[in-house]
Amino acid sequence: MARYTQRPENALKRANEFIEVGKPLRALDTLQEVFRNKRWNYAYSETIIEPLMFKYLYLCVELKKSHIAKEGLFQYRNMFQLVNVNSLENVIRGYLRMAEEHTEAAQAQSSAAVAVLELDDLDNIATPESILMSAVCGEDAQDRSDRTILLPWVKFLWESYCQCLELLRVNTHCEALYHDIARMAFQFCLKYNRKSEFRRLCDKLRKHLEDICKSTTQTTGVSITKLETQQLCLDTRLYQLDSAIQMELWQEAYKAIEDIHGLMALSKKTPVPKTMANYYQKLAMVFSKAGNQLFHAAALLKLFQLTRELKKNLTKDDMQRMASHVLIATVSIPLPSAHPEFDRFIEADKSPLEKAQKLAVLLGLQQPPTRASLIKEVVRLNVPQLASEEFRNLYNWLEVDFNPLNLCKRVQTVIDVIESAPPENNLLAPYIKSLKDVTIMRLIREISQVYQSIEFSRLLQLASFCNIFELEKLLVESVRHNDMQIRIDHQKKCIYFGTDLTESQREDHPDGPTLQSMPSEQIRSQLVNMATVLNRAVSVVYPNREKDQRAKLRAQMVYHYHEIKDREHQRILQRQKIIEDRKEFIEKQNNAREEEEARRLEEESRKAKLAEQKRLEQENEERERKRHQNEIEAIMVKSLKYTIPRFRG
Repeated sequence: MARYTQRPENALKRANEFIEVGKPLRALDTLQEVFRNKRWNYAYSETIIEPLMFKYLYLCVELKKSHIAKEGLFQYRNMFQLVNVNSLENVIRGYLRMAEEHTEAAQAQSSAAVAVLELDDLDNIATPESILMSAVCGEDAQDRSDRTILLPWVKFLWESYCQCLELLRVNTHCEALYHDIARMAFQFCLKYNRKSEFRRLCDKLRKHLEDICKSTTQTTGVSITKLETQQLCLDTRLYQLDSAIQMELWQEAYKAIEDIHGLMALSKKTPVPKTMANYYQKLAMVFSKAGNQLFHAAALLKLFQLTRELKKNLTKDDMQRMASHVLIATVSIPLPSAHPEFDRFIEADKSPLEKAQKLAVLLGLQQPPTRASLIKEVVRLNVPQLASEEFRNLYNWLEVDFNPLNLCKRVQTVIDVIESAPPENNLLAPYIKSLKDVTIMRLIREISQVYQSIEFSRLLQLASFCNIFELEKLLVESVRHNDMQIRIDHQKKCIYFGTDLTESQREDHPDGPTLQSMPSEQIRSQLVNMATVLNRAVSVVYPNREKDQRAKLRAQMVYHYHEIKDREHQRILQRQKIIEDRKEFIEKQNNAREEEEARRLEEESRKAKLAEQKRLEQENEERERKRHQNEIEAIMVKSLKYTIPRFRG
């Protein structure tokens, strides 16, 4: 440490001398002493302090002293955040640039070291040392070299980003720089594949956003109510979402989507259409990776609506491609269970309805969508007519036409069209598996309406892209959710549908093409149908029966009215008199209470006046007594003044 305090310009010269003789630690101590001395901090301009700060940060980077760099940066911020923001921005950017350059140099050095090691002996590539190390730790030479050379610099660069974010998080003058550094930190995580650091960075930014949402009294505090602040936060969260998707951190991507929706809801200004389109596109991707086909299709439908309404120069091919994508995603949604309330018996935390409502809020929907509602919305927007011919036929085969014998063959032609597309831009390939499952379930439901029993081999023949194990799994799942009545006879190798007439699976009409109801569904409505037919027969046999009954009932009501009208009138008058008496009694009580309160206040006021008068009299007597006593003392002093000289004489 420096033993005496130096002026800043002298300290910089002294530090350069220490660097020339190979003593960077002594140079850093010399510069650090200047920043610790507050007498020099605010007495010099940035033209003198800024070069000293750059040298200070250079030494911190060279020596990997991130905590010392943090101390200097915080001191420099306090000095110039209100005087010269550009100087503070230049210093921080220069510090991060130096840290990035050293990290990139370490990465190149690590790769070069591995290359030299591999080319050391071409005749003995697998050395005993490398074989032993790979058997012990399971790492190759590159991993070991990165851990030795690159990892310390990666850690230093990560600490530098965190320090700068903490430094600028509540400063409105450096708000743009804060968000630039956040994007640089996301690029760092992408470049070096730092997933754990990416999660911590997301949590840190989320904590900073919560802090600025709270009210603050600082003059330099960031206010979330400003449109510029809201837009910067929204752009950073969109960049965070893109980075999370590239790193395949889908949980962090979902949290970023929640943050984006919260910022859009907080903003009084409607986001631009480009931002909303990007939001819906990323939301659809996250839902797809999560396996939620329903909300994935809903997000694509919102994106289709937004694009068609706001993009006027949309070509016919683009419209057809988007409509085909929306249509194939909608028909690929798994068929819903007939009894979703059964899921609440096996759910461990939240009910499916609460989860669906939370996801629906992200899409701006009042209530969670269903497969039937999405199909209805797709038809209303004329999406099947805008899609290509093969996908329009697919919609008709699955949702309109009833032809179980040719269903799978027809769907297979569409699947072949999807598979024949180039793999690099084939957006419909992920829907093939779910499309096959929906087709098989639709086939089973249509077959159950035609056949009472069918052989396994015949059903497998109809379900061309399904094996016996997958088919039996789907049948068991349908029975488990109580969607259908199915009994599998392995001895006879056949399947029976709807044989139990004492139980019905559905209370509403099933969606999709329907030929007839199952026997178990028909028997539920037999009593209702019989009552309807009997009522119709009675109306035919006695056409004036209802008219006569209504006239008789009317005559009874009129007779009853005339019988009790005088008594009811007297009762109403009596009730009115009771109400008036009660009002008068309550009014008297209130008047008496108010008079009593007025007397009490008057008495208290009189007592207070008497007490005040008595106090004033006492004070007057005390003043008179003190005045009389002072007069006596003054007379005694005056007499003493004349008496003492007389005795002396």
